[in-house]
Amino acid sequence: MNIGFVGVGRMGANMARRLKDRGFHVTAVYDTNRAAATELASELGCAAAQDLSEVTAASDVIFTVVTDDNAMRQIFGGGGDNLLVNARGKLFVNCATISPEVHVEIEKLANKAGAQSLEACMASSITQAREGKLYLMCGGNEDAFRKAEPILKELAAQIRFVGKAGEAAKVKALVNMVMNINTAGLAEGLGLAAALGLDLTMLREVFSQTGANSRVLETDGEDMQNREHSCFFSAAHAAKDSGIALELARNLGLDLPLAQATKEQYDRMIAEGLADLDKSGIAELTFKDRHKQSGDRL
Repeated sequence: MNIGFVGVGRMGANMARRLKDRGFHVTAVYDTNRAAATELASELGCAAAQDLSEVTAASDVIFTVVTDDNAMRQIFGGGGDNLLVNARGKLFVNCATISPEVHVEIEKLANKAGAQSLEACMASSITQAREGKLYLMCGGNEDAFRKAEPILKELAAQIRFVGKAGEAAKVKALVNMVMNINTAGLAEGLGLAAALGLDLTMLREVFSQTGANSRVLETDGEDMQNREHSCFFSAAHAAKDSGIALELARNLGLDLPLAQATKEQYDRMIAEGLADLDKSGIAELTFKDRHKQSGDRL
C-alpha cells in the first residue's frame, strides 16, 4: 500500500518515519516548506512532490497534518491543484486539530470526488508520533475507518472510533481546552509559589500526590520551573485549539470563563512574541521575575 503525507512538520514527519520503519511504502511527501519536504523525502527515499495532486497520484492513502481550517480547505478545495484531483478510490486520513465543520466539509468534498476521508485526531506529541504510541480519536464513515485501521495501529497505542465526521474533532477540541486550562492553572500555581519563596521541586512533588496532580504536571511542571520551553505543542496552537472549543460553546449559548481566560493568556503570549514557545511557556507570564510584562500583572 502506497502512503503519502501532506504536512511534514514535527508530527507529520515522525509519523512518516514510523510507517517507513514498519515496512510501509511511503511514496510522496508535500509541505509548503519545500526544504522540509525535500529533506524528509531524501531520508525516506521517496518523492518530494511539488504539487498536491502528485501526492494523490502516487498514494493509496494520504495523511494530512496541516495547521488550521484555512490550510485544510486550501489543500482539498483550492483552485487548480488540490488533493482531490483524480482522487477516486483514495483514502484521506486527516490528523490536524481543526473545526468539526471543516471535517464534515472535507468528507463531502472527498465523497463527491469518489474518495473517502477519515478524521484521526491526535492527543499525543512528537515522541509518541515517532514511537507509534499516539492516542487517536477517529470520526467518519466506519468503512473508511476499517480501511485505515491497519495503518493506524502502527501509529497508535490506542485508537477510539467516536462516530460520524466532526465528532472526533469535537472530542479533541475538549481535550485540548481542558489541557490548556490545566497548563495555565499549573503556571499560576508555580508562579505564586516562586513569589512566596517556596521550593518548586518540593511543591511539584506535593502536587503529584494531591488534588493538584495532572498529566500537565508530569509533562510541563519541570519545564516551567527550569524555563525549558522547547516546542512540542506551541502557544499558537494552544490559542487556536482553545478558540475552536470556545466557538463550539458560543454556538450553544454556553459561557466558559476558564477556557476564555486561558485563551486570552495564550493570545497574550502571541502578542508578546512568544507564539513559538511550547505551551509550558505560559509560565513566563505568571512568574514575577521573568517576562517583561509579568510584573505588571502580579
